[in-house]
Amino acid sequence: MYGDDATVRRILTELGDTWAVVGLSSNQARAAYGVAEVLQRFGKRVVPVHPKAETVHGEQGYASLADIPFDVDVVDVFVNGDVAGAVADEAVAKGAKAVWFQLGVVDEAACERTRAAGLDMVMDRCPAIEIPRLG
Repeated sequence: MYGDDATVRRILTELGDTWAVVGLSSNQARAAYGVAEVLQRFGKRVVPVHPKAETVHGEQGYASLADIPFDVDVVDVFVNGDVAGAVADEAVAKGAKAVWFQLGVVDEAACERTRAAGLDMVMDRCPAIEIPRLG
């Protein structure tokens, strides 16, 4: 397990409501699109991060985490595992409070670095599945 229930709950309920979703574009067929929609429904501000910097779900997109001109609380990562670790490092540099790797994304070294920097981290889980379970 790459994130105990207490950590999942803390990220979803205590660490803040601004979520940068890395890999979120206007492509409705991608999982990030639907997950971002669920996060919004549960009161989260979703900030799209994608090279195209598209507006998605009514929110201005940015090409990178560093381009976002305000603080983000959680960085939700929808990229391939081979680049997810670099995104986790960018989240640390951005000052995020937590990093969330989506289903199928696991990078033990990135997790160690991220947690050593003081951030909470969850891997291989989906907030759209977890948030309705909170009751």
